[in-house]
Amino acid sequence: MLSEHNKFLEQAYLVLNRVYFEDSLPEAVITIQSSQRAYGHITVGKVWQDSWDSYHEINISAEYLNRPVENIIATLLHECCHLYAMENNIKDTSNNHRYHNKKFKEIAEKRDLKISYHESIGWSVTEPTEKLIETIKQYHLDSQIEYVRMGAYDWTGGENGSDGDNGGLTGTKGKKPKKKSSTRKYICPKCGNSVRATKDVNIACLDCDMQMMKEE
Repeated sequence: MLSEHNKFLEQAYLVLNRVYFEDSLPEAVITIQSSQRAYGHITVGKVWQDSWDSYHEINISAEYLNRPVENIIATLLHECCHLYAMENNIKDTSNNHRYHNKKFKEIAEKRDLKISYHESIGWSVTEPTEKLIETIKQYHLDSQIEYVRMGAYDWTGGENGSDGDNGGLTGTKGKKPKKKSSTRKYICPKCGNSVRATKDVNIACLDCDMQMMKEE
C-alpha cells in the first residue's frame, strides 16, 4: 500500500509544481518514512543519486498518512516551498533549518497556504486555504487518495487507459492498479532500516555507515 501512496504523492508533486511553480522545481525523490516529530521534511543536500543527476529528498511521515488529503497536500506544498527557496538562493530558515522566517511565510502564502507563528519554529505551522482545497478538487487529488486508501485506484489513466480532463490524473473506482509499482525498497543489511525510492539510487544508512541494498 505504501507504494500506492508514493505514486499518489509523485502525481501530487507534479500538480503542485505545475500550478504553483510553473514547473520550475527540479525532480525530487518522494519517500514515506517514519517521522513522528514532523509531518514532513526536505533534505538540504541532494542525498539521492543516479547515473544522471542528484536529487533532494522530500519525505512525508508514514504516521500521518491518514490525515485529510488537504493536510497531506499542504505538507507536501510546504516542502516544495523550501525547495523553491533553495533553488533561488533564498534563506527561509535558521537555527539548523528549524526556525522558519518571514521569507518562508511569504513564499508559502503566495501559494495558497495559511502560515501561523510558533515561538520555537517560527512561521511554520501550515494549513490549507480554501484556494488550495479548490485546486485539490480541480485535479481530483481528493478522490485519488481515497482510492489509494481503499487499494482500488487505477493509475493507468482512467477507463480504457484514456486521459481525463485533469491532466491525466484520473481514476476508476473498484479496479485494482494495473501497473506494477515503480518504487524500489532499499534495506540496510546491518540494522534493517528501510526506505522507498522512485528510481534506482545509491544510498547509505548513516546509522551504520553501510550501503543500503535494493530488495529485488
